[in-house]
Amino acid sequence: MTSMYKVSTIGRRKFLVGGATALAAASSLNAINVRANESSVRIVIVGSGAAGISLANRLSRALKNAKIIIVDRKETHYYWPGLTLVATGAWPKSKVLDRNSRFLPSQVDWVKEMVINFNPEVNRVETDTGRQIEYDYLIVASGVEYNYRSIEGLDIEAFGQNGLASVYHSPDVAALSWNAIKQYSQTGGDAIFTLPSTPVRCAGVPLQMAFLTIDRLKQNGGFGQANLNFYSANQNVFGLPWFNQFILDRFKEDGMQVGLETELSAVDIGARKASFKKADGQIFTQDYDLLHVVPPMRAPSSVRYSDLAWQEGNMRGWLAVDKDTLQHVKYSNVFGCGDVNGTSRGKTAATVKMSVPIVVENLLAVIANEEPTASFNGYTSCPLLTKFGAAMLIEFDYNGTLVSTFPFIDPYKESWLGWVMKEQLLKPTYLQMLKGNV
Repeated sequence: MTSMYKVSTIGRRKFLVGGATALAAASSLNAINVRANESSVRIVIVGSGAAGISLANRLSRALKNAKIIIVDRKETHYYWPGLTLVATGAWPKSKVLDRNSRFLPSQVDWVKEMVINFNPEVNRVETDTGRQIEYDYLIVASGVEYNYRSIEGLDIEAFGQNGLASVYHSPDVAALSWNAIKQYSQTGGDAIFTLPSTPVRCAGVPLQMAFLTIDRLKQNGGFGQANLNFYSANQNVFGLPWFNQFILDRFKEDGMQVGLETELSAVDIGARKASFKKADGQIFTQDYDLLHVVPPMRAPSSVRYSDLAWQEGNMRGWLAVDKDTLQHVKYSNVFGCGDVNGTSRGKTAATVKMSVPIVVENLLAVIANEEPTASFNGYTSCPLLTKFGAAMLIEFDYNGTLVSTFPFIDPYKESWLGWVMKEQLLKPTYLQMLKGNV
């Protein structure tokens, strides 16, 4: 009888060749790690968000002789993926707040200042106190800047009042926004949800806010009196065609009117009026009882006005990195990680999780005088919450090709399991990511 464990000659040869190749690759990587670990290099990480802290933990373990400095004044850590749940009443604000000091390794120097200038020609950054910090290698992980000021008449202090809401600004504003959404869900009226023309942090969040507000309307009695509008400054509401059509169909079922190539330009808070500019230059004004504002986003000014930024093209002002290696296109001792990167996709915590190991591996290679070879595929993940208790887990790469890391979840179907992933499982994974464990 033929054994089920028998390996054919061809199969054995493939296994041995493959195994030898894998061992050779591992041996090469180990040699790079050893050479890098012997170097007494000085690494500066700008930003103490998810990317910066994850990098600090991984590098402090990989480079025992290195001097690692993280520069960022922020001491409170925000779990950004949870703000949608705060702004729709599912989580208390406290659940998305933590302390950076809990996650930073003790051997990393923490400079509690903000970088205002990059000087890559002389390997130096300048902070807002005038301090000059030199580096051998630099990782920029400074996140995004919310450009609320570009919307005429908008006052951040007014969120939570007069029907004004925004999930993005901070946990405080998300909690205040729930006050406005809760009141609207009971009374109904005119609601407007917006999506700007710029890249945004987690492009699914504006859609989640619309879907979950609709569900709150149904729960709290206001749905019958609701007039719903979603304005996207783009030619779609989501970048992947199948899901874009799914969302449009669901919006239609719930009576949501959709306007494309229409961008929020001004707000009269007292009168509760929002003005929009269409692609053809036409401007119109619409009354609202609830306005959910998604601000235009851009790289922080320190990056935007530096030699590190793309100087032209669609990603002008964002950090100019090679989309595969995440190494700067001009300065080989500079890498980027997270939302600040000027790449075609990937401003999510899931992108950080997948790209941090790529940055670490490639940085170690450069320190060891090798070429960076690890390649990032642009992975991003969007848990699209369609109602309380249901979600679609959409994972994709630079090309928009679905990349499933959870094969037991069908990305084309709403599921309770998708909701559980978002509401219960993603935060523990995120915290392990901060510690450099996943």
